[in-house]
Amino acid sequence: MTTAKGEYLSAKVTKKGRATSDILAELLPKEIASIYWPKNMFWRKPNERFVRPVRWLIAMLDDQIIPFEFGGIRAGNQSRGHRILSTGLVHIPRAGAPYVEALRAAKVLSRSEREQQIRKALDAATRTIPGARWRDDASLLDTVVNLTEWPSAILGSFDREFLELPEEVLVTVMRDHQKYFAIEDAKGKLLPNFLAVLNTDGDPQGLIRHGNERVLRARFNDARFFWRTDQKHPLRDRVSWLKNVTFQKDLGSYYDKTLRVQRLCSWLTETIKQRGIAVRPGVVHKAACLAKTDLTTELVKEFTELQGIVGGLYASVQNLDRGMPDATRQLIAQTIYDHYKPQSAEDSAPRTVEGAVLSISDKAETITGMFALGLQPTGSKDPFALRRQANGIVKTIAEHKLPVLVSELARLARESYAGSAAEKKFAAGINYADAVRVFFRERIEFYLRDQLGYAYDVVNAVLAAGADDIVDAVARAAAVSEVRGSVDFASISVAFKRIKNILHQAREAKKAIASALDPSLFHEDAERNLGAQIPEIAQSVAHFGQAREYLRALTEISRIRPAVDTFFDKVMVMVEDERLRANRLALLQTLLKEFSTIADFSEIVTEGSSR
Repeated sequence: MTTAKGEYLSAKVTKKGRATSDILAELLPKEIASIYWPKNMFWRKPNERFVRPVRWLIAMLDDQIIPFEFGGIRAGNQSRGHRILSTGLVHIPRAGAPYVEALRAAKVLSRSEREQQIRKALDAATRTIPGARWRDDASLLDTVVNLTEWPSAILGSFDREFLELPEEVLVTVMRDHQKYFAIEDAKGKLLPNFLAVLNTDGDPQGLIRHGNERVLRARFNDARFFWRTDQKHPLRDRVSWLKNVTFQKDLGSYYDKTLRVQRLCSWLTETIKQRGIAVRPGVVHKAACLAKTDLTTELVKEFTELQGIVGGLYASVQNLDRGMPDATRQLIAQTIYDHYKPQSAEDSAPRTVEGAVLSISDKAETITGMFALGLQPTGSKDPFALRRQANGIVKTIAEHKLPVLVSELARLARESYAGSAAEKKFAAGINYADAVRVFFRERIEFYLRDQLGYAYDVVNAVLAAGADDIVDAVARAAAVSEVRGSVDFASISVAFKRIKNILHQAREAKKAIASALDPSLFHEDAERNLGAQIPEIAQSVAHFGQAREYLRALTEISRIRPAVDTFFDKVMVMVEDERLRANRLALLQTLLKEFSTIADFSEIVTEGSSR
């Protein structure tokens, strides 16, 4: 085939259609096998892994069975109902509503029905206690919904004397170990009751309730024993014990980690102090010293979910240093308590600046060590939860508005390993700085898009202009998002796309771009006008940008729109005269450089754009 651009070889291939069931039979086993689970089980064939043994398998397209096999089981149209409340196989006549109805008849509700039924059962049980309410816990509710098929709820109680233990300990035992919902009064104070969700239609004789109360009593007795035992050795005495607790086999002990985190905290504290943010270095230093000591306590060994929290609770009741004011001790305790926060996108950031400094330093030290060892997250696998920790750093810096550059944080975290035994085990050939930069850019993108809700093109535009200063990126995203719908902004975005395309084509064609603008080569009024306006408006934009008044800066940028529109209407850039062309290309390059410090406007999707 001959075209204006040359000769091309082409081929026409006709691929016959296949039955949908045949395609699904081929694809479904691969899709099931590709599902990622943190822990897999496998049997029969080593490559067929799943979270649980596969006992039966239904695959239907309308009323037809899709013929395939997984885990040694052939797909069919028969299921099973509730293991106690129903008997025998359940025939599924058709996919869709008939499938749902057949399982409902066998005492297996859909997910939404289970959640609704659980909420109603919890409400009904709680109403038997005047003024009480069950503590809403989205994560626990999600868990019990997925653990049940035909749920109901029972109300239990425990001895009031256990309320002497910290609420965090009691709720953790109930929620994480027993899957119980806590009950509180109108003021949010914990009551000596709990709610358990059953996978059956009730407990008329109270046997299940009695069994749950007995188990919970034993758990609370254990917690009380561990609490009292741990007080015999205060946190300050446990620091040296961390030498015997491994952080990571190649990164040393938690004692080693503590020293590295303290160094990083010192730098971070000094950095934000110099920027005018009030922070107490002594509190941070002491909290960093004690933060991991609760890993040696019996309570944390039994209830690992409480690490950090237990340290904060113990610090609040122990004598950390002779003569230390109680207010200082409570601030240190709060800093320790919060230093694992935020542990999820929904979790809050540390409450204080001191807590923020320790949280950031602790997480940055972990990320640095893992990256330097070559243990970065890959695909959906992140065994060390580095993405979650980086998300926590981004959220904490953003919400506390800390003047911390990601590149500086990563560099100093890496320097904290200098000369250590761990450094000798770092993987060779890893470009640490680039790897961490790309990693954090992805996490900042996630924060702006998924947590703050900015449009993807706004996020791309803002991060293209810089992602090192998280607080600044958030401010720029807010400003760009506010003005992106205006006519001037849309016009500028289109113009910047055009400019980038022209410059890209010029470089591809090896056309020279002048290193400096020469106003004497401006032949058209339109280019003289644009050349004159660029430095004037750029100075004003830079002034507002330095003050982070980005809305005003963007308003200033919009002033150049008429000059840019006129330039493209009146001036031909790619002319034959090499000097003239190089100067006009330099003019466009200057325009692009001067006005892309807030965002790369060419990334914004405008109406009619093909992006």
